Amino acid sequence: MYPELMVVPMREELTRLGVEELRSAGEVEQALARPGTTMVVVNSICGCAAGRMRPAVRLALQHQVRPDQSVTVFAGQDRDATERAREFFEGYPPSSPSIGLLRDGKLVYMMQRSDIEQREAEDIAAALMAAFDKFCAQAASR
Repeated sequence: MYPELMVVPMREELTRLGVEELRSAGEVEQALARPGTTMVVVNSICGCAAGRMRPAVRLALQHQVRPDQSVTVFAGQDRDATERAREFFEGYPPSSPSIGLLRDGKLVYMMQRSDIEQREAEDIAAALMAAFDKFCAQAASR
C-alpha cells in the first residue's frame, strides 16, 4: 500500500467528477444494491489509470447518457472494498484499473486493464459512451 498522501490526488480526480468513493465492503454492497445502472471504476496508482482511465472517465461523464450512479474503489488501498466490487465482475479476473457497468447489480459491460492500457483516453471514453448508450438509455426508458 502506498502512503495515503500519495493517493489522495488520484482519488480526488474521480470524486471531483461526482464519482462516489467506496472504502469498505459494506459501502460497496449498499451502493450496488441500488436499482438502476452503476459504473464501478477500479482506480489504481499505475500510469495507465492516470494517463488513460481517469481522463476517459472524465470525458465519458460529459456524455448526455450516463449511469444512474458512478462509484469507485481503489485497488491496493481499500482492499475489502475492491475485493467486494470485483465479486460483481463475474467471469472476469481481477484487473486494475478496470471499469464495470452494472444494471440492478448485474454486470452488463466490462473494460479490463488490457482494454485500457493500449488505448488513448478518447478511445476509452468513446467505448464507455457507447456502453452508456446501450445499457443506460435502455434502463432509463423502462
